[in-house]
Amino acid sequence: MNAEHFDIAIVGAGMAGSSLAAECAPHARVLLIEAEDTPGYHTTGRSAAFWHETLGGPKVYPLTSASGPWLAERGFLSPRGGLHFGREDHRDKAESFLAEFEAAGARVELIGRARLEEIVPGLRPEWIIGAWEPECADIDVAAMHQHYLAAARKAGSVLRVRARLDHAEHVGGGWSLAWSGAAGQGEARAALLVNAAGAWADPVAELAGAAPIGIQPLRRSMVQLRIDPAPPPTLPLTLSFDEDFYFRPQGDRLWLSPHDETPDVPRDAAPEELDIAMAIDRMEQAVEWKVLALERRWAGLRSFAPDRLPVYGFDPLREGLFWFVGQGGIGIQTAPAAARLGAQLLLGLPRDEMTHALDASFYTPARFTD
Repeated sequence: MNAEHFDIAIVGAGMAGSSLAAECAPHARVLLIEAEDTPGYHTTGRSAAFWHETLGGPKVYPLTSASGPWLAERGFLSPRGGLHFGREDHRDKAESFLAEFEAAGARVELIGRARLEEIVPGLRPEWIIGAWEPECADIDVAAMHQHYLAAARKAGSVLRVRARLDHAEHVGGGWSLAWSGAAGQGEARAALLVNAAGAWADPVAELAGAAPIGIQPLRRSMVQLRIDPAPPPTLPLTLSFDEDFYFRPQGDRLWLSPHDETPDVPRDAAPEELDIAMAIDRMEQAVEWKVLALERRWAGLRSFAPDRLPVYGFDPLREGLFWFVGQGGIGIQTAPAAARLGAQLLLGLPRDEMTHALDASFYTPARFTD
């Protein structure tokens, strides 16, 4: 079998891999290797994503902020609004939250009971304090992912699906790769190998002869409910200050999550009955809505590095291996800036307007070996 030759091989064609491929393909010959039948089958395809300035903390905020204009200009954002809410015992947490993110540059406003009642009809009386984020928006994840796949393809990248990486060896100044799956076997050579494998990041690293860095898949569950009254279309993304549940409207239905982060293993994740029951119970303690039907449920794996920041950069010990993983729950909303930064680091390209203010040292894999 004759092996094709590429400048870059990227393992994983979810949002991370496809966005990086789209940024790199105009400058290099790129191969995308995807184990599943369809790119984005796991985390990307199950995301209830939103552009949320405070999600991920102050060191993630620069990536989110830099990505916002790109997403808005291409029509991937729809106005939603975001709200953290709590009881009197959450006041200190609310004020700290406000101070932290105002300092980072996010628009956040502390609000009281009267405004909360306008935003969330049926809110129970003990919920009296909120942090309102007017810039929060829904993201059209499917359209965004297809945009990146199409851009990568148009620029000459090659996508191989049903291709689970079996072999990755660094020889002769490059990588010898082999895969197998329902579509058969394949081989390729590449100068650089990118690990964008999400929940499978550490196993892929070990396959490539690198040390794992502790990427932990955490299960996040979601349920779709029919409620009475139906959620108003203006209902924002609404999260408790305890971070133990959140909800948002989806048409005339409600999407509800227990905000769970259950350690799991790389797999096709499914929700647990207890997690769904807890989410409904917590919601019912906050609002006076009646649950009429539980219509569907699902779960996905969100993958985190030990310090919960994404990992972008060359492995300090394994030549030619580049990490692009650990995006947790922020991978969709930060993808434009992260992919641009990743391509610049990978190919030695200069910074531009989107990335000039980003501090790549926050995200380097070398931080786990220092």
